[in-house]
Amino acid sequence: QVQLVESGGGLVQAGGSLRLSCVASGSIFRINTMGWYRQALGKQRELVAGVTSGGTTNYADSVKGRFTITRDNAKNTVYLQMNSLKPEDTAVYYCNAVVVAYTLNEYRYWGQGTQVTVSS
Repeated sequence: QVQLVESGGGLVQAGGSLRLSCVASGSIFRINTMGWYRQALGKQRELVAGVTSGGTTNYADSVKGRFTITRDNAKNTVYLQMNSLKPEDTAVYYCNAVVVAYTLNEYRYWGQGTQVTVSS
């Protein structure tokens, strides 16, 4: 079993910054893609940013140029630096990881979510 624990959410004014962290622990042989998703009230969950084990990143158009995703493979940790935050960034942010177990089977895991609220 694998656990993803997120931290770093909170309340910030528009234009401010937050940094989210997510640490994966448990029975991990390798982590392939790690990413961040968000779900605003009444809306579907959407991809914010993703990063492969090799460091290739992708971003939602709405956050390009403002958010940066990075990962530390040695620590099984992924970060999301969020700058120039807007009220429309308000959502619950979920960490996601595609983990290869020691059986070499691949599984997708989710964190419990962390609330980000941006006030205008």
